[in-house]
Amino acid sequence: MPVEKKAMLGHKVRRYRQEQNLSQTEMAEMLEISPSYLNLIEHNQRPMTVPLLFRLGQAFPIDLREFAEDESAALAAGLREVFSDPLFEGLKVREQEIREVAEVSPTATQAVMSLYKAYAEMREDTQALVERLADPSKMQGLDTQAFPLEEVRDFQQSQSNHFPELENAAEELWQDAGLDGNDLFQGLARHLQTVHDIGAKIMPVDIMGETLRRYDFHRRRVLLSEMLPPSGRNFQLAVQLALSGQGELLDRLVAKADLSSPDAKKLCRIGLAGYFAGALLMPYDSFLASAKELRYDLEILQNRFGVSFEQVCHRLTTLQRSGSRGVPFFFIRVDNAGNISKRLSGAGFHFARFGGTCPRWVIHDAFGAPGTVHTQQARMPDGSAFLTIARTVDPVLAGHRGRQPRLAVAVGCDIGQAKNLVYGEAMDLKNKQSATDVGVSCRVCERLDCGQRAHPPLNHRLRLDENVRRIAPFAISPS
Repeated sequence: MPVEKKAMLGHKVRRYRQEQNLSQTEMAEMLEISPSYLNLIEHNQRPMTVPLLFRLGQAFPIDLREFAEDESAALAAGLREVFSDPLFEGLKVREQEIREVAEVSPTATQAVMSLYKAYAEMREDTQALVERLADPSKMQGLDTQAFPLEEVRDFQQSQSNHFPELENAAEELWQDAGLDGNDLFQGLARHLQTVHDIGAKIMPVDIMGETLRRYDFHRRRVLLSEMLPPSGRNFQLAVQLALSGQGELLDRLVAKADLSSPDAKKLCRIGLAGYFAGALLMPYDSFLASAKELRYDLEILQNRFGVSFEQVCHRLTTLQRSGSRGVPFFFIRVDNAGNISKRLSGAGFHFARFGGTCPRWVIHDAFGAPGTVHTQQARMPDGSAFLTIARTVDPVLAGHRGRQPRLAVAVGCDIGQAKNLVYGEAMDLKNKQSATDVGVSCRVCERLDCGQRAHPPLNHRLRLDENVRRIAPFAISPS
């Protein structure tokens, strides 16, 4: 997001100064300003000007783009969602209080969110125990899978979904294997056989069933379902190369994540192998150059690199190499019921951590016209706006009797970046009235006039009158 939107960076300056064990006088001298002026900046009584921000970057080894990112907005969104729980229904937590806590005490905010996550997990386990006692056949265990997944997502987010070690390893393998984008499957299979003594074989669906890839340890071969499209076959071979040749690197990155459970560690390792596969199929420099040349036309990028639409969308979120960055994108994948199966925050967009997505968001329109790209200017309650591109996922064919999950993906960027995308050309980007008002989730959305609301918002009471029926499902008191 533009620097001018994040000029109040006092809490980050103060935290960085304390981490460096510097006094205000010492840092002020390095920045060529007075200690009193630095004190005003640290207390957000003066903005961090662009020249001063550049001076900070010259004096200290700081990535200015990362430093200028408004992490407090994402933390405030998470904290706002925590306080939307019925547990806090009697409290009147003001928006200003939430923002101040997120800005001044980001670590404490993370602690509150972690505590709430643990509480929510315990609540789910308790519910599972009740169901199990009532009917043992319903529940075979009490382990919930959502929270290991959330833990892995948080780790990916902390790394801006960019892993330089995996990028470098993928680039080295591309060179060592002499891969050619025009004959990628054969090149990947040849390298897998030559270097790792692992063969690759396409197997009929009668044998593979719903399995898309299986490694046969006994015969040292990777089995791929015939139902995989070429892009899927290439991706699964690349995953196998990650697992077979980058095991130590994957383990090192998982250890760095410091995850709390075996399930979270396994999920993380699988996710990192998938990251490597995407980096291998879409090499960083050539993909970024093509993205800029094509103004991020997703379908042309899909065809140029022989990958799926979802793979292109996911790759766009990883282009955050220092000194060679692409447009910051967020990514989300949902089913037709609105359940989120994958999300990667970016570009300042805030997702609901404990609920579904806003029904006004364009990603839900994608199911009405499969295979068609949908675009939308989406404006959040805090005034931030985003360009969103959504489309259904290319299905893995399963034959006449197969039933495929219906999924859609969306990527998006801050509206200020829309001028760099082909999708922004036909939009009136300066006209705020052309944007669609969306929210994070009903519990935390302050749009009282929404006719698609599923829950009343935080800190607002219902107005119940049996003699009146409106379009909106809830009549809500503004205070």
